[in-house]
Amino acid sequence: MAASCSMNNLMFSPSNPTLSWNFSLPTTSIPPFRKANKRFAVFATFMSTKPTVLVTEKLGEPGLELLRNFANVDCSYNLSPEELCTKISLCDALIVRSGTKVSREVFESSGGRLKVIGRAGVGIDNVDLSAATEHGCLVVNAPTANTIAAAEHGIALLTAVARSIAQADASVKAGQWQRSKYVGVSLVGKTLAVMGFGKVGSEVARRAKGLGMQVISHDPYAPADRARAIGVELVSFDEAISTADFISLHMPLTPATLRMFNDEAFSKMKKGVRIVNVARGGVIDEEALIRALDSGIVAQAALDVFTEEPPAKDSKLVLHEQVTATPHLGASTMEAQEGVAIEIAEAVVGALKGELAATAVNAPMVPAEVLSELAPFVALAEKLGRLAVQLVAGGSGVKTVKVTYASARSPDDLDTRLLQAMIIKGIIEPISSVFVNLVNADFTAKQRGLRITEERIVLDGSPENPLESIQVQIANVESKFASAISDFGEITVEGRVKDGKPHLTKVGSFGVDVSLEGSLILCRQIDQPGIIGKVGSLLGEENINVNFMSVGRNAPRKQAVMTIGVDEEPSREALKRIGETPAIEEFVFLKL
Repeated sequence: MAASCSMNNLMFSPSNPTLSWNFSLPTTSIPPFRKANKRFAVFATFMSTKPTVLVTEKLGEPGLELLRNFANVDCSYNLSPEELCTKISLCDALIVRSGTKVSREVFESSGGRLKVIGRAGVGIDNVDLSAATEHGCLVVNAPTANTIAAAEHGIALLTAVARSIAQADASVKAGQWQRSKYVGVSLVGKTLAVMGFGKVGSEVARRAKGLGMQVISHDPYAPADRARAIGVELVSFDEAISTADFISLHMPLTPATLRMFNDEAFSKMKKGVRIVNVARGGVIDEEALIRALDSGIVAQAALDVFTEEPPAKDSKLVLHEQVTATPHLGASTMEAQEGVAIEIAEAVVGALKGELAATAVNAPMVPAEVLSELAPFVALAEKLGRLAVQLVAGGSGVKTVKVTYASARSPDDLDTRLLQAMIIKGIIEPISSVFVNLVNADFTAKQRGLRITEERIVLDGSPENPLESIQVQIANVESKFASAISDFGEITVEGRVKDGKPHLTKVGSFGVDVSLEGSLILCRQIDQPGIIGKVGSLLGEENINVNFMSVGRNAPRKQAVMTIGVDEEPSREALKRIGETPAIEEFVFLKL
């Protein structure tokens, strides 16, 4: 009985596609060969020369050197929005600080080439994250290198407003000697409210504790045990601002925090409170702050950030006698500038190389140590997705996918967002022209009406390995390889990691064991002697190297599924001869 053969249209990368953030690459295709219901098509991608990285704001030389070792670097500062949109279509990555607005127009102007945005610093409110995600552009930041510098600047401003340092300095330089006018207040025993208990906020809290201050904090997302570990109590917003003698701001600028410190908030504060802001200017309603300063509710304010930067030369806030102003110096130490430059350069280069970024802000956030542990399962997840979708018969729309994870770990100890994103990548890319990565996987799935459900099976045993197996099922479709349909009527593939490499362990109801390398040939056959030898001989005559072979059967002399891993792509004639082999009922060639 002659077998039917199908080979899906497939886009693949000669490098490691599983961890790929690769920029859009030109493709060439071999026209499909059609005979009866048989179709063959292979797409190959070719990597261009060095990628181009545009740097629009000053970056430390150590970071630039790292970039130049890998990419062409274009340092163009003070670009207008129009100039940025013109340049961006020639760039694969863009590195900015806080002064460059990366709007939706920038992504649209890139024509799909822009794949990485690097924010040299922590805040990313100048980047349109929604647009970045929709366009598949990874956004990474440098959240650790300037943490200490920002915290130290916060403490410097805290002590400055306690002792009127800036005002006293200006007075002396004006030829005055007004000791009685600049009597300050002590920090010891005073209450400091740290508004935002992230990296910088927690470091400010540590230092304030060392100065003898009582520290409270408001942060709706901070774990209470982490705060308690350094002697800080988490309280409500109203309690924090109403009991504090000093308030230090460290929250991001979001729709929820925009102008959070307004007339209403100032009215709840102690008279004579002192405020420090080294976070984002927009969290303070600046007109309301002027009123609070004039009324005496706020005794002094120290501001490193402003709603508009630089502020107007005649800004009433900057010129106010009780305001100490610095020009966004939070990260401006020699050590921090060098550290930020290196951190963001490493993140951008790593992303362009296809490595997973622990500092990604619009992709599944996975700690660096977990990335290493999950790496082989990431490879397995994408390859199972690719296999499953290639088994779907033409004309069947993929709408429902179920993913089952088997693990000895509790669900709370297993974050599957990264794995789900790679399964989506594996399912969508082979059947569309869309480039899918970890950034836009979820968006692309929803856009195409693809519903992903997850199930977790908790196993007995040691939780040393994060996963025992991953199973992917596609429901309500027909299959070009009937044996891939499970007893429940779904295309089913299952795999596990063995010796650090992904293996296919189940197709439909048949158990198999084959390494997911190169390409696969699946054959349903009558279980009888000689079939493996015949197929192996056919491949040998074509100089096709077999890297793995496995046979799964329901019972002796009944039906079996033979899974063959091959390093090279068999010719059309070789595939035809395999299909004509007696006892082989159906087969399919699948490209990974």
